[in-house]
Amino acid sequence: MSFFADDAVYLPGHLPERRGIAAIRKEFEPHFAGRYGAMHFAVYDKIVDEPNRRATIRWACRLDMNGESGRHVPLPLRLFARARYGGSMQWHGVDVFHFDPAGRISGKFTYAMFRLPLWERG
Repeated sequence: MSFFADDAVYLPGHLPERRGIAAIRKEFEPHFAGRYGAMHFAVYDKIVDEPNRRATIRWACRLDMNGESGRHVPLPLRLFARARYGGSMQWHGVDVFHFDPAGRISGKFTYAMFRLPLWERG
């Protein structure tokens, strides 16, 4: 969270926008707690616009809900992921970052599809 400016804005791929570090932290808490298993981002492309303090990253988010990685995942989600995707799934998206003059993230805007059947075996 130390990478975010105090008044940062985060659009997590769905509304509403989150404003401020406390709201952004709350949005990330399930991820940090392992509620979706082990999470890994494969980065495909990075575009950095340094003069305008912007960056864009195209990625795949891979979730592993098997074994020890899945122990904090709610049972219905874990069973669904195992039955449909073998316990590993992924989705694709793009993040657009804005940075303040101090280099902290002032805006993080995620564009991704989270609905089925857009998830796929990871």
